[in-house]
Amino acid sequence: MSSGSMNLLSFSGKTRILHLTWIAFFITFFAWFNHAPLLGAIAQSLSLTTAQVKTLLILNVALTIPARILIGMLTDRYGPRLTYSLLLAVGSIPCFMFALADSFMQAAIARFLLGFIGAGFVIGIRMVSEWFPAKQLGTAEGIYGGWGNFGSAAGAMLLPTIALLFGGDDGWRYAIGLTGLISLVYSVIYFFSVSDTPKGATYFKPKNGGAMEVTSVSDFYLLLIMKVPLYAALALLTWKLSPQGVALLPEVAAITIYAALITLYLMDCRKTYAVNKHLFSEPVDELHQYKFKQVAVLNVLYFATFGSELAVVSMLPLFFSETFSLDPVLAGLVASAYAFMNLMSRPGGGWISDRFGRRTTLLVLTAGLALGYFSMSLVDSSWPLWLAVAAAMVCSFFVQAGEGAVFAVVPLIKRRLTGQIAGMTGAYGNVGAVFYLTVLSMVSYQVFFLVIAATAVLGLVTLLLLEEPKGQMAEVMPDGSVALIDVG
Repeated sequence: MSSGSMNLLSFSGKTRILHLTWIAFFITFFAWFNHAPLLGAIAQSLSLTTAQVKTLLILNVALTIPARILIGMLTDRYGPRLTYSLLLAVGSIPCFMFALADSFMQAAIARFLLGFIGAGFVIGIRMVSEWFPAKQLGTAEGIYGGWGNFGSAAGAMLLPTIALLFGGDDGWRYAIGLTGLISLVYSVIYFFSVSDTPKGATYFKPKNGGAMEVTSVSDFYLLLIMKVPLYAALALLTWKLSPQGVALLPEVAAITIYAALITLYLMDCRKTYAVNKHLFSEPVDELHQYKFKQVAVLNVLYFATFGSELAVVSMLPLFFSETFSLDPVLAGLVASAYAFMNLMSRPGGGWISDRFGRRTTLLVLTAGLALGYFSMSLVDSSWPLWLAVAAAMVCSFFVQAGEGAVFAVVPLIKRRLTGQIAGMTGAYGNVGAVFYLTVLSMVSYQVFFLVIAATAVLGLVTLLLLEEPKGQMAEVMPDGSVALIDVG
């Protein structure tokens, strides 16, 4: 693979794979956030309360936490082509379920299951890393993430109009059903159009399935610590749905889920130990080591960047509608400006990383993210609408460029574990979304934006521990020889 310039107008070789893969990601986001611009019509049609609407927002991002971990493992084991195709096909089912829902409970179950399609992102990270060299990887992953992420903005712009075209109280059902149909059709197209690696290249697989490999005892303990927030977010969701929250779950069910989460965490720890127990008897050769703290720092940063984007994309149409008294179609269009920035800002973050260094780029973008959300906390009805939209777009530039910069680093840590590392980092984005949306359900919009700004400051502190990827990573070939892959 050449490390020269990238011709995005081409539809051959690695660029063809990039285009087909970002379209797959675009469709997952188009389907995943198909409810956001239609919330007003959905709430009216199903007679939902404000609390129930906010519960649907949280449910929508919950299942993606374990799904991204699972899908990351499946991608590393079975390859992105098969995994993405199956995810798109299976993800269409809850779209149809939601379109047919006629009660809050049915809608809640469908929304929860639809979170699974949000795991598609991590599959493409591995696919793109197989086709592009290190010098282009930040830009390529940024294009994949940014253009794919635009699916939520496309939904905000198109779905209210599609619903109006079908007319009546059921217009939203046809619009959401259509997203499921598109996902199902593209699953077949993707399967027959891509391959996991360029011809003759080796697809490196993990030595063990079921848990992430680390290369030192201290990293083993750090991995166990970093798993805790993944389970804590699901416990927080359970609390939100319990009698202490919106009373969707009875007390006994909530207690059962808490016990199950503790049991699953302990089983996870046991599996992680089984995969890594050799570390306690013999150290890993320095050539094959990687630093898990790199993954931990990226997790925290993605919590603040993608976590906040998921939360804000979910609530922004409602925020603009209530703050500036806009009708749903106009509110959806205005709110789409935030996600619209993905087209340039996320690729921009990856491109800047490729040229000016991963760590420096992340420091600048995370500082901008904190200031951006602080400015959003000041928006109220006294602001001109254009200025509020401009503030949202500036804020979203730093958020999405930060996401691009995070995933410019992910594939440079350990090639054969890229799916798992992307899965864990991606899952932290959803942990952030559950956290932020839970906060939103209890505070004003202004406080919500301030909380995000505060967590971005925490991300700045952890960034001081990140090391600039450089040199080469070693991977073992199927014949036992060692391949050295450039990472900087």
